Amino acid sequence: MTVPGTFRAAVEAKDLAAITRTLDPGIEFHSPVMVKPYHGRDAVTALLRVLLEVFEDFRYTDELAGTDAAGGSLQPPPQALVFSARVMGKSLQGLDLLRFGETGLVTGLTVMVRPLPAAMTLARVVGRRMEDQGT
Repeated sequence: MTVPGTFRAAVEAKDLAAITRTLDPGIEFHSPVMVKPYHGRDAVTALLRVLLEVFEDFRYTDELAGTDAAGGSLQPPPQALVFSARVMGKSLQGLDLLRFGETGLVTGLTVMVRPLPAAMTLARVVGRRMEDQGT
């Protein structure tokens, strides 16, 4: 199985250890509600742990694969995974944009969510939980 498929399968199984194994040590995570990105596998894993707890009825609905824009690059093309979920009962749609390094591990993860009321609820809930964890 390719790493893109492995990431999706791990998220769908809510298997944090498996998700973490797909992440490059230098991963950069761009949040829909934070100005600064999260850097590094440990910081991103802590955030993903909270997201796995917060999202209700999470499921991927579509998968889009990018093209090899680098012309023969050794790294897999970018991938977008469209999802639906609820947070505190509010429905949301989102997109995980994944970028991969030459090793096939996820080097970049950008998450986008809509609509704004659900994104704001997500920000409040995740922010509180991250503070409680001291991260």
